[in-house]
Amino acid sequence: MKTIAEINAIRDKMKAEAAAIESGKALTTKIVVGMATCGIAAGAKPVFDALNDEVAKKNLVNAEVTFAGCLGMCKLEPIVEVYVPGQHKVTYIKVDADKAREIIDQHVIGGKICTEYLVTE
Repeated sequence: MKTIAEINAIRDKMKAEAAAIESGKALTTKIVVGMATCGIAAGAKPVFDALNDEVAKKNLVNAEVTFAGCLGMCKLEPIVEVYVPGQHKVTYIKVDADKAREIIDQHVIGGKICTEYLVTE
């Protein structure tokens, strides 16, 4: 179990990272997978694994795959958010492992947003 001090330290670290992303001062592209119960049930774990595999395979030292809890759109899971420094967040929906690999190639490496996987509802 974590102490209040440990929880506060985690909160402060996450706030600082969020502020760096929002200000465009972050140096690393963050790729976040929604891994709450709904995301996992919809297949987020294979998506998370595919993203990590691609980042490692392509030696993307300025990209980091991480996970979050609920992203608030359960019916659209698995959800992947991409935060490229200095750009707006891009949210991909109904992602599978193949789409995850395409997001790495086209968006993270190529700079082209995969518009066919965005929210259109």
